[in-house]
Amino acid sequence: MTPQINRQVRLKSRPSGVPQPEHFEIVAAPVPVLSERQVLVRNEYLSVEPAMRGWVSAVANYSNPVGIGEVMRSFSAGTVIASSHPGFAEGDQVMGMLGWQDYAVSDGSNIVRKVRESDLPLSLSLGVLGLNGITAYFGLLDLGKPRPGDTVVVSTAAAAVGSAVGQIAKLMGCRTVGITGGAEKVKLCIDEFRYDAAIDYKAGNIAGRLAADSPRGVDVYYDNTAAAISDAVMIQLALGARAVICGTASISSWDPPPSGPRVELHLLVKRARMSGFIIFDYQHRYEEAIARLAAWVRDGSLRYREDIVDGIEDCPGAIAELYRGENLGKRVIRLRH
Repeated sequence: MTPQINRQVRLKSRPSGVPQPEHFEIVAAPVPVLSERQVLVRNEYLSVEPAMRGWVSAVANYSNPVGIGEVMRSFSAGTVIASSHPGFAEGDQVMGMLGWQDYAVSDGSNIVRKVRESDLPLSLSLGVLGLNGITAYFGLLDLGKPRPGDTVVVSTAAAAVGSAVGQIAKLMGCRTVGITGGAEKVKLCIDEFRYDAAIDYKAGNIAGRLAADSPRGVDVYYDNTAAAISDAVMIQLALGARAVICGTASISSWDPPPSGPRVELHLLVKRARMSGFIIFDYQHRYEEAIARLAAWVRDGSLRYREDIVDGIEDCPGAIAELYRGENLGKRVIRLRH
């Protein structure tokens, strides 16, 4: 029986900086009737991403902003419960850009993949076996190009992307140094994600700690933060270093652009390379990464931590909670049906 009510989290007003609960509203809408070549997906897990701040910003980035009154853009994972599409059958588990809502109707264009790892939790398709793990995989291996013996430094080292980067770097034979916030996350980096060293940026003296933990310099910097943390890392770059720019979580607003230290001299004298990275450029290679990531998860080489909360009611405040660092692991919202 097709459900009648679809709870949706919609963007209510345009935020300046990190979106807060008041920028969203939860609306009860009817579930649309399927047209030809469409599927109805019952979402079971909704993802919370740092990139969502950019998706709702009026400042242009790599995607058009979510419109006022529109369902909040998000990756979701769920089950096909009705289909008139030849490529999908009832019972298929899928992951895609299906939004913060109970049910999504799709023509298949916004479904990223069928989830075939039936021996592993579906929620992982939004984390270590989803865009977070894939981002870590290609950003590090394709752009960072780690070599055995390299020192790899990762900011937001205990988060979903950062924790995977650190572990993949260890699998490549590298020394890993994580930068994170708070003693609990430092312990998580060392004990769970097996970093060789971890630095609490909240304790200060990042540059001094980096110099001690990276005596031969930083060969690969996987940057998820920008700002003061990255300024400290750039000073420590080794000859021929590679910096991968994956996120700018420490910058609250890019309008106007913030001012700060310049990196050009460090890149010049160290003959280093800095590369921007957007995971959507790698969509044609997702399955390649997921196959390898899933094998590492199964054999215990790649550990993960999930922070699962229950109920669509948690969505409006979830992005702000993420930026306050309240999550330990990948933040996922589990829906109750």
